[in-house]
Amino acid sequence: MDAVDLKILRLLQEIPGISAVELAQKVGLSHTPCWRRVKQLEASGAIMERAVILDPRIMGFDITVFANVRLKAHDEDTLVALEQAARDRQEIVDCFSMSGESDYILRIVVPSIENYEVFLKKVLLHLPGVASVSSHFALKCVKKTTKLPI
Repeated sequence: MDAVDLKILRLLQEIPGISAVELAQKVGLSHTPCWRRVKQLEASGAIMERAVILDPRIMGFDITVFANVRLKAHDEDTLVALEQAARDRQEIVDCFSMSGESDYILRIVVPSIENYEVFLKKVLLHLPGVASVSSHFALKCVKKTTKLPI
């Protein structure tokens, strides 16, 4: 990855809807070589995906919960099953395997505390291998970004 690739990535992070022509102009390339570089960055996995980021509150998801999950067992089958179950639930928007006290931390969005209570009782506590869940409610979002410091 060279300086031009990094410039392309910075611009795509800053202006995700930028046209291919404008991107090429801003990085000092013609359209085709710039397009090829973007395709190579996608193929390499540097660009994982492109997304539209919605405001959870406007979409009716007023509550953000961080759930620390501890497992009963740490065998491969349990870990794989828990991770797949987390991927399958739309309410779980982030899932990280952790070191320390918790095995996983989940970021969950729901419309209300009542909805979270039902989700906790009916879903979270029944995910594969879950021993306990400790829930923390976000009061406000101070900073949220998908941009990497490149």
